[in-house]
Parts: sequence; structure tokens; C-alpha cells
Amino acid sequence: MAGFEEILKAAGEFGRFQKCLVLLLCIPSFLISIHTFSQVFMGIPVPHHCNTSWIWKIGANLTKEQQLNLTLPRNRHGSYEECSMYTPVDWDIESIEKYGLNATEKCQDGWVYDTSEQKSTLITEFDLVCDKKEQEAISQSIFMLGLLIGALIFGPLGDRIGRRPIILLSLLLQLVFGVGAAFAPHFYVYVALRCVVGIGISGIMINNLVLVTEWVGVAQRAHATIISHIFFAIGLMVLAGLAYAIRSWRLLQLVGSLPVALVFFYIWIIPESARWLLTQGKNEKAKKLLQKAALINKQTIPEEMLQQVCEQFGVLWAEPQCGELWSGHLSYTTCVWCGGNSGSCWGHPYIGKIWPKEVPGSLSVSGWNSMLDLPVLITVLAVIGKFSIASSFSISYVYAAELFPTVVRQNGVGLSSVSARLGGIIAPLIGLLGSYHYAIPMAIFGSTPVIAAALCFLLPETHNRELQDCTEEAAVIQRSNETVNGYFKKENTKQSEGDLAALQTKSTRL
Repeated sequence: MAGFEEILKAAGEFGRFQKCLVLLLCIPSFLISIHTFSQVFMGIPVPHHCNTSWIWKIGANLTKEQQLNLTLPRNRHGSYEECSMYTPVDWDIESIEKYGLNATEKCQDGWVYDTSEQKSTLITEFDLVCDKKEQEAISQSIFMLGLLIGALIFGPLGDRIGRRPIILLSLLLQLVFGVGAAFAPHFYVYVALRCVVGIGISGIMINNLVLVTEWVGVAQRAHATIISHIFFAIGLMVLAGLAYAIRSWRLLQLVGSLPVALVFFYIWIIPESARWLLTQGKNEKAKKLLQKAALINKQTIPEEMLQQVCEQFGVLWAEPQCGELWSGHLSYTTCVWCGGNSGSCWGHPYIGKIWPKEVPGSLSVSGWNSMLDLPVLITVLAVIGKFSIASSFSISYVYAAELFPTVVRQNGVGLSSVSARLGGIIAPLIGLLGSYHYAIPMAIFGSTPVIAAALCFLLPETHNRELQDCTEEAAVIQRSNETVNGYFKKENTKQSEGDLAALQTKSTRL
């Protein structure tokens, strides 16, 4: 009996239809990178000091340097204190110059910022300095919380209503709330709007991955997924150029948000996943999409083959249950995502391609590099660590989409993404622990990828394997992947083939 992979081969595994789909979905990947990392440039620290204009009331002819010398204490490095000032007095200027000021206090009238390079930043506009300097890092954690919420919502919802509607809804959220953040009157309003933007970004990331995975054949599936990550990296490079040219955070936020409106023509051209439609019993819609894909690829699908695959999915379909995600090797995938993402604070240059069996090496290298503290090697190790993190994170996306079956693929990738966002939420907060000891963040960031690398050895190989459509099939494939001294158990493989045959002849209720 023909399976979906045979149908996909007949329609074209990576023809013009799939190439256009991948290219279209790369555009949102390009745009979400700008949203994800724009605050790195909008929150650049700016030199500042307390506003001590009070002294000009009694010494109007003082120069700027004289004003600072008389009103600001210096730190142990010889520069002016940023968060304290001398307590104002009612003396005349001659007495202040003669005796000087000794009592200090916190800034009372705000701060003065050096805007020679940055015209406007989150720091300067909302005074995120001194007692409020942690708020900028906390806002990044709240943004990551938005990504987590998006994964929790759009993961199960994508399996219920489809991949295409979630992509369109996520684009709408990113546009409306991204533009709104550019006009936020208060920092807390900005943080709330950015959180919703994060929800939309999570929906795009998960659904783009799943939609590409379900339309592209086995041979080109990993390539297609990595291409979107390359566009993500290109977006980061473009963001650096935009931030260099645009020194106002509001304008930068606006420029990064408005282009999302250009992709709303996706309403008419982005297809639904034919594979998902078949699992939902929507056979006619799936047939039309498959025939359209074959037509664009200049291929032909025999009608009897389409009928066979519809009958097969009618037998294999079952209502998905989230509990199945934690059976066997599927539970380890989410743990690996958390470990890999917590170390990704060094950056996301989504480049390169390594097969799933190389994930342990990538994660362990990034982990050990984080924990080593040798000044002579720090630059080299940082580059290697960034490369390893980017490689392992890209592979995690490919691997998760291949490991989870169709009926819960969106849910599974969303759940994995939730664990990744947990790492992203705590990463900025862990960085704050450096104020107690510089080695604490390095030890935490370094140990989590090493633990994740160890868990990778419990996962099965998915290279050149067909996608599974129900959770029972996935469990069979996992059993067939059990190895002894690096070699597959042949008897298990034979048993798995029998199990799959049985699945095609009886109805399975999960």
C-alpha cells in the first residue's frame, strides 16, 4: 500500500513547489531575527551621570568640567560616579570651591546621558540605570516568556486547526504589536507589547519548521530547514547594519516591524500541510494540494496511489494525546532543547549543517568552552562555542520535526520549544549572578549543554528515515533503533516492520 512518502516522490520531493515554499517561509525567518535581537541594540548602555544642574543656580558661569568636578564624586578608576552625587547645599560658589562637598546621595533629579553616538535608546528614555538597570535584562526574559507562551498555545493549536492559520495569525501579532511597541509611552507597556510579539514569533518559528518538514522529501528535508536558519542569520547581519544607521530605538523598532505587512499576501499562496490534512480526514483538500504540487513540479500522481494513501491514513489516524510525547525517546528531546538553548546567549549564527548523530559533540564542545576560563584562549573558544551552539540548535529543529509523528508533530515541537524558552528566560537572569562571582554564569551556561549532550545518546537516529504519522509508529521506530556496540539489532528491525504492517490493517485508538 502506498504511503505518503511514495506520494511525495511521485509529486516531486523537492521540486519547484517545495523550493518556492521554502523561499516564502524564509522571509518570516529573516524578519523574526530582527525582532528577536533588536533590543540588543535598542538597549545599548550609554555613559551617564547624575543631573547636577542645581549648582548653576549659584554659579552660572561654571564650565561643564567645573560643574562635574564640584558635584560628582569619582570612583576608584578615577571616572565620575554614575549613580551618586554630592548632596546639594545652600553655600555660595566660593565656599563650595574652597571647602568642597563630602556627603553623597543617590541621583535626585535624573541623569545626563552622552548622546553623541546614540540619539535615543531604551536606557536614556526610560532611565534604565542604577537601581533600574536590571529591568532591561528582565524585559528580555519577559520577551522569552512570550516565546514560551506562544509555544504552549500554538503548538497544540497547530495540530488542531492547521499550520497555515497559525502562520497567518502569528504574522498579524508580530505586525500589530511590533508597531505598537515603537510608540510605547512607558517601559512596562513596551515590555508587554514585546511579550506579545514573542508569542507571534514562536508561532512562526514552530509552524515554518513543521510545514517545510511535511512538504519536503527525506533527502532534502534537513537542507530545507537549515536554509531558513541561514536567512535568520542574514537577518542578524542586516539588523547590525540597520542599528548602525538608525540610532533611535523607536525608529529601529518601526523599521523592523513594518516589513511584516508585506508578507500578508501569504493568505493566498501559503498552502496547508497535505500530510496534516490527511490525518484530519480532509482527503479531498489534501488531494487537491498534492495534485497542485505535482502540476507545479511537472509530475503526475496516479489516482489509485492517492486513493491508497487516503485509505491508509483513515486506518492510522487517531486522536493525538500529549501524554504520548513523553513515551520512550520522545521525552529526552525536550530536555536537549532546554540545555542547548540556555547556552545560546552567546549568539545564534544559524549556519552550518551537522547530522543528528553529531549533536552530542556540538553541545559538549559549547559546554566545555563556557566552563574553561583561560584568558589566552578566550577569543578562540568563544568563536568555537558560538559555532557549536548554532550548529546544535539548528539540528535540534530538524531532529525534533523528524522524531515526532504527524498527529502530534506541532505539539511536540511546541513542547520542545517551551523547554528551550525556559533556558532563554533564565539566561539573562543567570548573567546577573556575575555580580556575585564572574564564574557562576560561566559554570551554569557550560554545564547545561554538557548534560544535554549526554542525553543525546539516548535518542534514536532519524537520518534518511521517513516521517511517522502516529505515535505508535514512532515508538516502533525507536525500538528498532536500539543498538548494541553501535550496531542495530536486526531482530528488532524485523519486528518493527511487522508492527508497522499490523498498524496498516487495524484501527489504533491512542
